[in-house]
Amino acid sequence: MTVTQQIITIAAVVLGTMVTRFLPFLVFPEGKTPPKFITYLGTVLPYAVIGLLVIYCLKDAVFSSLHCLPELIAITFIVVLHKWKKNTLLSIAGGTILYMFLVQVVFV
Repeated sequence: MTVTQQIITIAAVVLGTMVTRFLPFLVFPEGKTPPKFITYLGTVLPYAVIGLLVIYCLKDAVFSSLHCLPELIAITFIVVLHKWKKNTLLSIAGGTILYMFLVQVVFV
């Protein structure tokens, strides 16, 4: 890439990032109530994204043998930890640490 192409690429990325960050504040100002559909999406989409991520992470797991055991242990741990502490960040970090320990030390 030439220097001009690099500058244009960086400017396009910066512009795209700024538009996606600032547009919601321009379309839905602080004093204006957002439409019910937008409010509905705000309550439903986080759960849908988490479900999509879980399915994506488990799509290659082999459930016919013990190859899926680290995944199932980590998922169980995450659910129990989240029900107990009700802290999303703790649940994610704890589950990730446990899973990495299981696949690198226990199920080598």
